[in-house]
Amino acid sequence: MTSISGKKDPVVRRISVHDVAEALGQGLRDFQAAPLYGLAFGAVYAIGGIVITLSLTAFGLVYLAYPLAAGFALLGPFVAIGLYEISRRREAGEPLSPRAVFGVVTSRSEIGWMAFVTLFVFIVWMYQVRLLIALFLGLNTSFASIQDFLTVVLTTNEGLVFLLIGNCVGAALALVLFSLTVVSFPLLLERDVDFVTAMVTSVRAVVASPLPMIGWAATIVLLLAISTLPYFLGLLVTLPVLGHATWHLYRRIVAPVAAEQPQSAPAEPVASATVLPMPRAAPRD
Repeated sequence: MTSISGKKDPVVRRISVHDVAEALGQGLRDFQAAPLYGLAFGAVYAIGGIVITLSLTAFGLVYLAYPLAAGFALLGPFVAIGLYEISRRREAGEPLSPRAVFGVVTSRSEIGWMAFVTLFVFIVWMYQVRLLIALFLGLNTSFASIQDFLTVVLTTNEGLVFLLIGNCVGAALALVLFSLTVVSFPLLLERDVDFVTAMVTSVRAVVASPLPMIGWAATIVLLLAISTLPYFLGLLVTLPVLGHATWHLYRRIVAPVAAEQPQSAPAEPVASATVLPMPRAAPRD
């Protein structure tokens, strides 16, 4: 099967829950081997969450802090690109350098297109939150604090319906984006493929191993949710470990290029020609 660019599609292999656990262990070891890089990426992610939350508070939109924290995980695959590069370099035995690791984002144009897809889904997530608030809590609803917002959501019928539908829609969007990106970002980092092929390959990976992949998605959501509670500080460790683990899971899902090449059939031995003796001329009398 070939992609829209005319190249052969990557080969997707099935995985098990054991593969997910092994990848998570490898991710932890990568973080231990290069902690400064991991902490740097985790700090960028955490600081971004803190800045956005403070901005919402300053503009009187603090009630959007909960859906923002829930949707913030959608941007994780893009932020973790440098972590994929660290794991790739360690696997290949290549040296680590800040310039190579942090510059990988700008080196591949297709990664920029995948980043646009990720950001677009995040914007859709935030807009649907505003739409649901207008439908169930009122068009001009505003809350002075996050406590007021939680009180309305948890103690009124309209708030409970909003919470139920909002979480269902959010889960659907998160599953869609997870399916599009879980393999695509590492694939674009390693190979010269277009971003559409990368997304299709990622979806094929989820379809091939639905239970392990959904379990991996649930693990990511749970760990990121716990990490955001102490002012996003848990992301300093959680993000790099998950980022490294995603790379190793990708390596288990997508077959290496060498394994994709069909082995050529051995050449049949050429039968040796039988040399017949030349007849001798009869002696003359």
